[in-house]
This record gives sequence, C-alpha cells and structure tokens, in this order.
Amino acid sequence: MLHDILLVVLGVVIGLVIGFLLSKKIIKKQLKENPPINEKQIVAMMSQMGRKPSQKQVNQIMAQMNKYNK
Repeated sequence: MLHDILLVVLGVVIGLVIGFLLSKKIIKKQLKENPPINEKQIVAMMSQMGRKPSQKQVNQIMAQMNKYNK
C-alpha cells in the first residue's frame, strides 16, 4: 500500500515538473513570436502623455522590455 502511494506521489511530481517546463517553453515561444509591445505602440503611448519621444528614448524602452522577456 505504501508502495502504491509513493508511486502516485512520484507520478504527480514528475507530471508537474514536465508540465511546468513545457508551459514555460510555450510561453517564451509565444512572447518571441508575438511581442507584447512594439516601437510604434511606445511612440503612441508617449504621444498620448504629451511627450514627443526621440528614437534614443524608444530604443532604451525597447531594450528594457527585451531584457525582461528573456
């Protein structure tokens, strides 16, 4: 009986680990293919706030976004 319980617990743990790794890989792939924000959206957002961003500012924001997506 103890043997059966250990096998079930081991199966659940292995399933959780495999599920976590697969979902992490799929989410990274989706974020790479469909980035959540692009340069045009950053320019539009800053323009709505009353600022005219330079290309340097846009590049800095994109660099920060890419830093956290990896």
